[in-house]
Amino acid sequence: MENSLFLTFSSFLFVIHFVPLAASTPSYLSFLQCLSKHSHPSDHILSRVYTPNNSSYKSVLQHYIRNQRFNRSTTPKPDIIFTPLQESHVQVAVTCCRKTDKYLKIRSGGHDYEGISYVSNISFVLLDMSNLRSIDVDIQNETAWVQAGALLGELYYRIWEKSKVHAFPAGVCPTVGVGGHITGGGYGNLLRKYGLSVDNLIDAHIVDVHGRILNRGSMGEDLFWAIRGGCGASFGVISAYKLRLVKVPDVVTVFRVVRTLEETAIDIVYWWQFIAEKIDSNLFIRLALKPIDEKQKGTKTITATFVALFLGDSRELLSIMDRDFPQLGLHIEDCKEMSWIESELFWASFPNGTLPDALLNRKPGAKFLKRKSDYLQKPIPKDKLKSIFDKMIELGDTELVFNQYGGRMSEIPEWETPFPHRAGNIFKIQYAANWGKEGKEAENFYINQTRVLYNYMTPFVSKSPRCAYLNYRDLDIGVNHNGNNRYIEGRVYGLKYFKDNFNKLVKVKTLVDPDNFFWNEQSIPPLAA
Repeated sequence: MENSLFLTFSSFLFVIHFVPLAASTPSYLSFLQCLSKHSHPSDHILSRVYTPNNSSYKSVLQHYIRNQRFNRSTTPKPDIIFTPLQESHVQVAVTCCRKTDKYLKIRSGGHDYEGISYVSNISFVLLDMSNLRSIDVDIQNETAWVQAGALLGELYYRIWEKSKVHAFPAGVCPTVGVGGHITGGGYGNLLRKYGLSVDNLIDAHIVDVHGRILNRGSMGEDLFWAIRGGCGASFGVISAYKLRLVKVPDVVTVFRVVRTLEETAIDIVYWWQFIAEKIDSNLFIRLALKPIDEKQKGTKTITATFVALFLGDSRELLSIMDRDFPQLGLHIEDCKEMSWIESELFWASFPNGTLPDALLNRKPGAKFLKRKSDYLQKPIPKDKLKSIFDKMIELGDTELVFNQYGGRMSEIPEWETPFPHRAGNIFKIQYAANWGKEGKEAENFYINQTRVLYNYMTPFVSKSPRCAYLNYRDLDIGVNHNGNNRYIEGRVYGLKYFKDNFNKLVKVKTLVDPDNFFWNEQSIPPLAA
């Protein structure tokens, strides 16, 4: 069924005439009829509808699938994909899904690690926000309005077009969708200086369960609090954000330094735990521990890679490192001075000399992956670090990524936003497994590795609850089936993601969406009626 068939809207019977037989179900037709009824013909709203009978359905679905685990013929797929071009289309989608009893899933960039924005065992409509991606940067007021379907790279580029000394605190992967990133908190290499994305959010537009477009004033402070890192898709469709831009210097400095076990990597990592939270807040260093093959020796080892952004020049950085972290042995030749936009390209692993417009690319490669998360609150003893390295070598492939805390993150109370993981954390840890082999056997092998390492780390990480980061989605820690036990099921993962803030999130959910229309497998549940 080609979209061009829907360019005429003189009567709904005209539309029905051209619907393929396989799509001509009462449920599907009632949804189309509702869309037509609640929109103006000039909106061409039905041209934004794709079903499995559309020639474009497959490409539209797959374009924003970043995890190949959920790109198989056997993966459950949406009954309908709807790609709105304006906020009023989103309103109609919400209204018509409610009227026709259809679940609604919301996708911006598609980077969610468990694919829950576009996969479900329950029949659903996929609301693909990728065409809602306008960005309006106001340098005079140091703000920007950005729609949910824009990607982080696009946001950074549009800021850079207007100013070389402004930025926004968010992730280092340019193809992450703004919508999903911010609803989970949003962090990147500016978090020690300026906090999270949600700490710099000053307004938003949300389409609520009644199909109304609300801003901060009309939604109220409780709901605005909830969407600042509290799983925004649980409360409505967030269509746009107003962001507070932050200042960055003309020159920043980066480095990427690799240390091996032979180069005392265990000692360096051990000492880094004691320094990371306290070092200058202009400095962010990510540590990646990765098992690698030593081909010449026929053995495996661990590399420790330190990747940094410093908001200043290399000499000032060296002075800080020599004073506070001499164990790394940083040298002036390790450091590269550049502009902030160039540092974004560096962190995204673009080749040297890549032009900033590379950040506008919306078509990255997808891969098979699994992620988990933890928080480290006490340094791990050196002998235990060695045992972790040994376990990683034994398993063979799962990487550990330590994201440094402290600075501004230690100054913001954990109740100020739903994101509670603030003071008292040294690192956020990501467990990362990537593979290129197709098939369930390979998938089970790599996923099991992450689970084994996660279990091995239990004595060393946060407890009561063992915390997790919402944007590192992990269905291993709990699933909400939207049944009679929705609140009980929700507490399992809710306390890990939000700690005591989960209780307030449930109260807000109960007020704004008591019937749980905005549901996904790890959404905030309402209290039982």
